[in-house]
Amino acid sequence: MMGGAAIRSFDDFRDAVSAYRLPRILLTALDLDLFTAIGSRTWAVPTLARRLRVSSRGLDILCRNLASAGVLVKSADRYRNGTVARTFLNAKNPAHRGAYLDLLRGQWEDWSQLTRSVKRGRPVDHDDPDEPAYRRAFSWAMHQRSLQVAPRVVAQLDLSGVRTLLDVGGGPGTYALAFLAKNPKLQATVCDRPPALEVAREIAARYSYGRRLSYLPCDFTKYPIRGRFDVIWLSNVVHIYSPSENQRLFGKLAAALTPGGRLLIQDAFLHDRNGLYPEKATLFAVTMLLFTERGNTYSAKDVSLWLRKVGFGRIRSLKLREGTEDWEEGILEALSLAPPAGTRTRPS
Repeated sequence: MMGGAAIRSFDDFRDAVSAYRLPRILLTALDLDLFTAIGSRTWAVPTLARRLRVSSRGLDILCRNLASAGVLVKSADRYRNGTVARTFLNAKNPAHRGAYLDLLRGQWEDWSQLTRSVKRGRPVDHDDPDEPAYRRAFSWAMHQRSLQVAPRVVAQLDLSGVRTLLDVGGGPGTYALAFLAKNPKLQATVCDRPPALEVAREIAARYSYGRRLSYLPCDFTKYPIRGRFDVIWLSNVVHIYSPSENQRLFGKLAAALTPGGRLLIQDAFLHDRNGLYPEKATLFAVTMLLFTERGNTYSAKDVSLWLRKVGFGRIRSLKLREGTEDWEEGILEALSLAPPAGTRTRPS
C-alpha cells in the first residue's frame, strides 16, 4: 500500500481509501486561511469563527482534528498554531510556502479526475505550461519545494576543481544557487523558459553569490544547448518526458559537456526488478499521468541504458545520507567515456 503496509484484508483496503480524510481537513484549513487568521495568538473557537465567518460547530470539529494531527495546539478550549502552521502555513510569516501550497491545493481537484486520465491516457485539463503566468507561479512553487532539500543534497556532491555548471530545466535556480553557495569559484548557468528565468533572477538578487549565476533562455526539447560546461545538473526533468525524448535530451547534454565532463541526474528512479519501488517514485508516476503528455517514472537501469546509447560511460548511483535526499537513491552520475586524469567523482 502506498505510504504503509501492503493491503492484505478488507479492513486494510478500507483504511487505505479513508486516508483522504486528513489531507481534506488540511486543505480545508488552507481554504479558510485558518493558520494566517490564528497567527501568533490563542483563540477560543466562537471568537475565531466570527473572525472567519464560519460556523462554530464546523470550526470546532475542524480545529480538534488539526490539533490531533499536531498542526494546532489545544489548551483547554482554546487553540494556537503549532510550529509548522505558525511558519510555513501562515501567510504573514517570511517562511510561508504560499506558492507551493497553492499548487498542492489545486491538485486535489485534478486527482479527482484520475479515472478520466486513466481511460484517456492523457492529462487532465489544466493551465498551459508555456503560459507565462503559470510558469512563474510553478517556478515559485518549485523554489519553495526545494528550499530545504537543495542545500542538503549539494553539500554531499564534490565539485572540487569544477569551473562551470549548467542547471538544465532549473526553473528558479534553487539548486544552481546552492551549488554556488558551496563552491566559491564556480560559475553557474540556469537553462529554462524566460518566465522561469525571471523568477531565478529575482531570487538570485538576494544573495551575493547570485552574481555568479547566468541565464540561458532555451526550450531544450526543441533546440540545441549553447555552450560547454564541466558539470550538467538535471534535476526532476526526466520524469516529464518519454524514453525517446529523454534519450534525445541526453544527446544534447553530451554535446554541451566539456571533455571528461560530468552529468548528474536527480529524479524519482525505480530500483527493483518489477519497477514498483520506492513507493514514492511509483506514486509520482500518477502525477505525471495527470499533468504531462508522455511523462512517467523510470528505472535507474533503463535511464543508464539511454545514457550509454548516446555515449556516456561510468554510470553509477550516488548514495546520499538517509533522510537528506530529494528521492530515495535518486542521483545518477554519468561521465564522458575518456575523462581527464585526476577528475574527482566521489560524493564528499
